[in-house]
Amino acid sequence: MDSLGKIKPYLAAIFLQIGLSGMDILSKVALNKGMSNYVLVVYRHAVATIVTAPFAVIFDKKARPKMTVAIFIKITVLGLLEPVIDQNLYYVGMKYTTATFATAMYNVLPAITFLLAWAVRLEKVKVKSIHSHAKLVGTLATVAGAMVMTMVRGPLIPLIWTEGRTHLQATNRTDVHSSIKGGLMIVAGCFSYACFIILQAVTLETYPAELSLTAWICLLGTIEGSIAALVMEGGEPSVWAINWDTKLLTATYSGIVCSGLTYYIQGIVMKERGPVFVTAFSPLCMVIVAVLSSFILAEQMFLGRVIGAITIIVGLYLVLWGKGKDYKTSSTSMEVQIEPSEQKMEESFDHGVINIDEPGKVITGRDGNANNNVNPNIV
Repeated sequence: MDSLGKIKPYLAAIFLQIGLSGMDILSKVALNKGMSNYVLVVYRHAVATIVTAPFAVIFDKKARPKMTVAIFIKITVLGLLEPVIDQNLYYVGMKYTTATFATAMYNVLPAITFLLAWAVRLEKVKVKSIHSHAKLVGTLATVAGAMVMTMVRGPLIPLIWTEGRTHLQATNRTDVHSSIKGGLMIVAGCFSYACFIILQAVTLETYPAELSLTAWICLLGTIEGSIAALVMEGGEPSVWAINWDTKLLTATYSGIVCSGLTYYIQGIVMKERGPVFVTAFSPLCMVIVAVLSSFILAEQMFLGRVIGAITIIVGLYLVLWGKGKDYKTSSTSMEVQIEPSEQKMEESFDHGVINIDEPGKVITGRDGNANNNVNPNIV
């Protein structure tokens, strides 16, 4: 059971990346069919609100603290950072590039999260520690890999399953300018999401009800996203039309899995391992999307993107290794602090001595006889 408890955060993080990879594929298909990214964001969080709100009301009834103005302001900002800013920038960046490219560029998220967590002292860095060195080098490698993926194209890598699908390939080709423009939007979205994760970790300290916090974020994200959609789409009613097709499937899937479950699960994992750990598994999503999109969307693979992706993976797992060592060190230090206290308590019971800070109490010795001649000032 103890070993199962240790791997739970890893399993949860892997599950999140599998869910996000499905969203990337579906979103790319829906956007290619003309769906507005602003409308997709609204429908996504409307679905998430409908699904998570009943569970929050039932299961967080006792755990939910009183809502204050400060907490509500934090939740309002959370609803703006990820549901509105990050997701719209990510979807627009995906329009300019491909699903694989967008997912790979999103791997700078752990690096940005690490720097922000370090700045607000949620992440510790020791100059003489090899674990801290690994985290710093991994952060730099992640950024370098993302830049390689953006700037370097290289020769085309032929894939057997994309041969003969020239029409789809042509629609997925992107030039350098589009790649740079889309890459910059995705990086800006990563910064917004990193701020969201840091603020979520801070908010959970004063509002430790993960389900309720998730429902609030989705509700406010729906409201704020609707305002953004009305402004950006000029009040055009046709963009809100949705049928029983890929658009509805994308909104439903991404709302339930990628907003509702993701916000909730990452909040739980964040309490135990911190915000950097939550984002350190992004390369897994990239690998899954790269494989699926080459089959489903016939996206082309270039050598420059492969080299950049490998660099990102190496850098991120250096960060993950450093985080794992830090977690073990902190756990060991806590055990060392607890053991002496327990030992002193056991010695006190062995000698029949119980210290009190209230005068007039009777202290019983090992022989079971009461000792009334006790100095009440003894602590």
